[in-house]
Amino acid sequence: MKISEGEEDVMAKEISESQRMWLTFWRNKTALAGGGIAILVIFVAIFAPYISPMDPLEQDSYARLAGSSSKHWLGTDDFGRDILSRIIWGSRISLIIGFSSVLLGMVMGTAMGMIAGYYGGRAESIIMRSIDVLMCFPDLILAIAITAALGSNLLNLIISIAIVMAPRFARLSHGSILSLREREYVIAAQAIGAKVPRILFRHIFPNLFGEILVAGTLWVGEAIRLEANLAFIGLGVQPPTPTWGNMIREGVDVLINAPGISVYSGLSILITILSFNMLGDGIRDITDPRLRGA
Repeated sequence: MKISEGEEDVMAKEISESQRMWLTFWRNKTALAGGGIAILVIFVAIFAPYISPMDPLEQDSYARLAGSSSKHWLGTDDFGRDILSRIIWGSRISLIIGFSSVLLGMVMGTAMGMIAGYYGGRAESIIMRSIDVLMCFPDLILAIAITAALGSNLLNLIISIAIVMAPRFARLSHGSILSLREREYVIAAQAIGAKVPRILFRHIFPNLFGEILVAGTLWVGEAIRLEANLAFIGLGVQPPTPTWGNMIREGVDVLINAPGISVYSGLSILITILSFNMLGDGIRDITDPRLRGA
């Protein structure tokens, strides 16, 4: 089967475009470092039962607030529990909440933004004014209010942070769809009688996906930070389940004698958030033609 010259030109263009995207990413050392660290954190969370040196709930009353040793590399907390093991297991909660809440917020917010932007009129006014009301509240205050109303468990935390994240995605998708709905391929789909769901998810959403993916990657770090803040004030996953926010709060009372409890947990949060921010910047570079020189 012979390939026409036009098809060859299209294939060459696609290959060169793909190569250009990867070259842009590989040249971005910051994005590579962020991606590497993010993958490492995800690996630690997935394989926590196998790489954790000890049971994170096991108490040793004879080793309370012990310093670094061959048995406890980062020392122990006030109950004699191994800090390193608790940090490793705590990464699971942070990543589960971070990814799940952003994904749920992405689905809710993008759907609301697309509906408001496509239909306009009263639907747009109701949805976007509701979004404006939610965005009037600081993220942490809104998360505290929702979590206090629902209760502090893993599922409710995911829902609470997702509601905080949803207005961001709604604003992002709404702004983009106002221009996308006027494109020729959308007008053509309307002319042949295509249904609204097909137009939104077949013709419009693929053009939003790159922008939403970049924002979602960046906001995973924000979701992790919110979870840590809620845990610090007692509205996170309840002890003795190890979370980074809980550990920071527990370490405050013994900060002078055992600063490692709070310091190591705080560093874990810092490194994780920073890695996702760096990775998000790299993804933005490869999805934006202006930034990759296309």
